[in-house]
Parts: sequence; C-alpha cells; structure tokens
Amino acid sequence: MRILQVIMALCGGLIGFRGALYLVEGAVWPPVSGLHPLVVMAAAVVVGALVFVLSTKYVVAGLRKLTAVIIASLQRIPALDIAAGAVGLIAGMIIGILATLPLPRNIPIIGGYLPIAVTLTVGYIGAAVAVRKKEDLLYIFAPGAKAGPGDRQGKERGSGRTGKYNCPKILDTSVIIDGRIADIVQAGFLEGPLVVPGFVLAELQHIADSGDILKRNRGRRGLDILNRIQKDLKIPVQIIDRHFDEVAEVDAKLVKLARLLEGKVVTNDYNLNKVAELQGVSVLNINELVNAVKPVVLPGEEMTVRVVKDGKEHGQGVGYLDDGTMIVIDGGRRYIGESVGVQVTNVLQTAAGRMIFAKPKVMERAL
Repeated sequence: MRILQVIMALCGGLIGFRGALYLVEGAVWPPVSGLHPLVVMAAAVVVGALVFVLSTKYVVAGLRKLTAVIIASLQRIPALDIAAGAVGLIAGMIIGILATLPLPRNIPIIGGYLPIAVTLTVGYIGAAVAVRKKEDLLYIFAPGAKAGPGDRQGKERGSGRTGKYNCPKILDTSVIIDGRIADIVQAGFLEGPLVVPGFVLAELQHIADSGDILKRNRGRRGLDILNRIQKDLKIPVQIIDRHFDEVAEVDAKLVKLARLLEGKVVTNDYNLNKVAELQGVSVLNINELVNAVKPVVLPGEEMTVRVVKDGKEHGQGVGYLDDGTMIVIDGGRRYIGESVGVQVTNVLQTAAGRMIFAKPKVMERAL
C-alpha cells in the first residue's frame, strides 16, 4: 500500500508540474501571472501529489471490484474459448496492421484513426471466428486432444464419429462425506475433472468445526477424502470459488453452477437428485450406482446368511449380505446370532435400496 501511495504521489506531482508549466508559459490563468513561476509549480506539484495520495484507497477499491468482475466473467467462459479467442485476436490484429500499411495517412480527419479502427475491427472478427471454430482449430493443431469442461461436443473429422469430452463433475457435500467417491474414482469409473465449489468447502469446514463430535468427524472425513482425491488419485480437481450470494440454499447453488459449467452433479442426496433433474441438470447418484452393481438375486436361490437382529414382524429375523443388502428372514428370529441357510422368496427394489425376503431352508424341508 505504501509503495502504491508513493507511485500515486509521483504521478500526481508530475501531472501537477505539467499543468503548472502550461499555465505559466501560456499565462492562460490571470491569478498566476503575478506569482513567481517556481511558487506556482511547487504548489501544483504538492496539490497534485496530495490529491492522488488521498484517492489511492478509492482507486484500489475500484481496481479490486473491476478485477472481481473480470474474474467472475472469465469463470463463465470455458478455457478453450479464452485460448481460441486470444489466438484469434492476435492473428486478426496482425492481419489488420498489415492491411493498413498501404492506406494513406493524409486523409482528412480520419487519417490518423483509420489504421487503429481497422486493426481493432479485424482483431475482433478474428477472435469471434476462432471461438466459433475452436473445435476445428483444436483438431488441426492437436488431433488427439479433447475439448475441456464446458466446451461443446465436436465431431472427429475424417472418422464420422462423435468426439468425446469430459464434462465437469460437481461434487456436493454429502457425496464427499460419504467417502465412496474416492474408491469409485480410483477404480476408474468416473472421469474428471472433478469440481469442488467454494461454498461446499465452506460447508465442510463448518461441519468439521461443529461442537457435535459426530458432525465434526464427518466433516473431517470429508476433508480427508478431498485430500486423498487431490494428492493420491490421478484425476484433475478444480476448486471454483463461486458463491452465488443471491442464492441461499447450497443445493440451489450446486444446480446453478452445474448449469453454468454444463456439468453433472455427483451426489447421494435423493432430494437434490430430483431438484436437479427437474431443472434439466444431469445427476450421477452414487446410491443408484451401488444398487446397479449389486448382484442379481432371484426367487428360489439359496444362500447362507448370519441373522443379527429381530425383524419388524413377529418371528422375523434380519441379516445382511456383504454389500449391505438387507435380508428379511421369515421365521428367522430363533436363529439370531447364527448363520443359517435360506431360500429367497421375493426381491423388492425400493428408493432406499434392495430388500430380499427369504425363509430358512430347514423350514422348506419340513414342509
């Protein structure tokens, strides 16, 4: 801050000096005609320096706001668009400069401004064309490359196949705390980049600092999972600091960010799943994936299950498979604490998962 104040003071003093020099030499302001030129110049330098120093904090505040606006705008633009636009702008401006070389400079009024106008116009056209044709340019200069997150899906020229690209996968708080996301990524079933919004990190931090020991452990587990994904797994992780202050709910912010980035929300929250689908946002639900990869069990199959507790109905016992699937055993209460052979009678798929109904094989033999 002090260095900036010194720079501002020097700039203000220099401007004051040039202004005083103009007034003294031209005598355009009568009050200074009776004063010694050195007095006028010294006063102008001091006033200019003071004005610029006092305005430093306002200049800094304005620059910070401008920077925040620019960064927020750039975050909405895919990286490939920015790169293509920059290349197109540079190429267009070079072409514009070359095109203006034969133009005469002595044209009245517009002669001095015409080359600048032509250069800027051709540069803008070059940037616009490059952004629109970014997939073609990417294919020409890097045939094996893939378009980044947020870029539209192009076609691989010469093969007739639709090109693939990795859209961003936006993680919500529940799926990070759950922890299974790290194993899924490690197994190679989920491609990046993974996006962790700043408001999700803030929520994790808040949970990790909770006075409730259970919540605190869950929050710390979520932070550990993120560290594991970032450091141990070979998949890009992006932290996007977009808070959407106009939106209060974290779920609504996730859906808005997913629509902005043209990505998918990764969650195991049933309500968020439905809200996102209603707004046209794709969802990857970890619970649905787990249910999909569970082994298929058909009525009549036999298995061995350890009965661990009572069921809701009289005489029922409850056991679990290795993947967590609950098995309700009719007449299994007498076998609590034992492993018993059972025969599947029915399989019920619910929103919470799969339930299997069975009866002991000894009962079957008795019948």
